[in-house]
Amino acid sequence: MKKLISPLIIPTTIILMASCVVPKKKFLAMQHERDSLQNGLNIANIKIDSLTKALAFHRDTINDLRSQVASLTSKLNSLQDQYNTLSDNYKQLRANSTDEIKKLIKDLETAQANLAAREKRLQEVEDAMARRDAAVKALRDKLQQALLGFNKSGLAVNIKDDKLLFSSGSIEIDDRGKEALTELAKVLQTQNDINILVEGHTDNMKVSNLGQIKDNWDLSVLRSTAVVRFLTETQKLDPLRVTASGRGEIMPVEKLNTADARSRNRRIEIILTPKLDVLYNLLNEDIK
Repeated sequence: MKKLISPLIIPTTIILMASCVVPKKKFLAMQHERDSLQNGLNIANIKIDSLTKALAFHRDTINDLRSQVASLTSKLNSLQDQYNTLSDNYKQLRANSTDEIKKLIKDLETAQANLAAREKRLQEVEDAMARRDAAVKALRDKLQQALLGFNKSGLAVNIKDDKLLFSSGSIEIDDRGKEALTELAKVLQTQNDINILVEGHTDNMKVSNLGQIKDNWDLSVLRSTAVVRFLTETQKLDPLRVTASGRGEIMPVEKLNTADARSRNRRIEIILTPKLDVLYNLLNEDIK
């Protein structure tokens, strides 16, 4: 019997590969989205790089600012220390100078008071001088009225500031001279604050045959003492107010060497001056 040959059965696996088919429209959209994301990524990377550089710059700036702040802080601390030192010194100086300031103020007040006192004293001196000037003017007026009439009798009387000039031709006082001196004495007896200086003057002729009179100095003094004697002994003026002096020939009123000039140089000058005791006392008190 023939063997039956069974047909060879080879197991076969059939793999069906299902192809995944994507629609083209969707593919393009996905591709576009991919490109967009890539561009965004690139832009982000660029921004990251820029921000990184900016961050580095700002870090450097911050470090520089921190260094400046540290330097300024150090300077501020130094200035603060200096200020504190100056403030302490000022407080100490102010505390120490308080007494000095008080002393200066007191000295200033004293100086102002002294100045006011000096101004007052000066006003008193000016007032006293004004009174003296008025008294001298009044005296001049009285003397003019009392004595100028003697010009008619040949006795020359000139008023020059505070001086009265009498001319005489000899040592002895003649009658006209005595009359003039009498009128002068009447006025001076009412003016106790007037001092009298009698000066004798001569011409330039040499003295001869005059006994004990040696020269013109002696002659001038004798003329003045004759007048002083008449005023004090005859007219009873206080001798303390009267002074006699002689100037010889050294102060002529005429320079010519003529008889008329020599006659005018032989003269007696009576110089009247107000007593300045009040003014001197005021000035002395002011100086003190």
